[in-house]
Amino acid sequence: MLMMGDLDLAGMNLNLLVALDALLRTRSVTRAAERLGVTQSAMSHSLKQLRGAFEDELLVRTGAGLVMTPRAERLAARLGPGLDALKAALQDDPPFEPRTTTRRFSLVSGDYLGVGVLPELLGLLRSEAPQADLDFSTIARGLDAAHYLGRLERGDADLFMGAMVAERPAIKRRVLYTEGFACLVRADHPEVKRSLTLSRYTRLGHILITTSGEGASVVDTRLAALGRSRRVAVRVASFMAAPVAVAASDLVLTAPASLAVHFARRYPLRILPPPLELSSFDIVQLWHERMDDDPGHGWLRGAVARAAKAFARRWQEDAESLGVKWASRG
Repeated sequence: MLMMGDLDLAGMNLNLLVALDALLRTRSVTRAAERLGVTQSAMSHSLKQLRGAFEDELLVRTGAGLVMTPRAERLAARLGPGLDALKAALQDDPPFEPRTTTRRFSLVSGDYLGVGVLPELLGLLRSEAPQADLDFSTIARGLDAAHYLGRLERGDADLFMGAMVAERPAIKRRVLYTEGFACLVRADHPEVKRSLTLSRYTRLGHILITTSGEGASVVDTRLAALGRSRRVAVRVASFMAAPVAVAASDLVLTAPASLAVHFARRYPLRILPPPLELSSFDIVQLWHERMDDDPGHGWLRGAVARAAKAFARRWQEDAESLGVKWASRG
């Protein structure tokens, strides 16, 4: 029983509070029943239950009709606003409006995608969601895929963008574009001119980009299958640092084609096809399934997809302007 001074909401039919609000507003069983669309008998029964629950008559009949008891007057002052607040709490959020949202989004990515996709995404934010904020963080050395999938599961990040394979059923995946590999050497490399043979490739020193800091790369795995190997002279964790280092050395870098094209247009570098078959790979965005129906998150996914598509189109156009017809293969 709901006792005065010791309200146990868990043990009470909350519909009775709606009935009480109608009774106190109308001070009439008949009008309260009409207001809630129930029979007068049902409303009379509700009033009886309320009187027992509150151990108070609540409404007393007089010659002028029903009047509230002091207890009912105190309830009336608080019950209406309380029910209004409860209704507001249970209603859907207002529709998501990119132009007015002040939401802060969180995106984790490989650092080289920050050079290409991030500027396109910032342009969309500026034009479509000028008051939204973005936290953009890059993959850190020594942290594996499980760490970033865990961030999506915990809600620490909204989206992951990169070349990761999701192996958890609650993680959703969308392909943004397909990427290939290219080689970079400095423009005046003493041994590499218009082409790069496999023999010269394995003889030269290499720069390896690795965010894990260990393990065999795609290139080394493919070379091993051919009975070959190479010397990795320098390991770096940053995609951004590697092409700059190539421009100042005689080392070779095998990197995502979009990154190679980006730096070949800005540094004295020569871009060449790898002298061995390397599979293309997908750049994807990953998110947790609980965000599927969130309108703001849906807008973010769409914006990232549009930004990635614009970047892919731009770097392939740049590749053609450099005469690199093979860069968009696969």
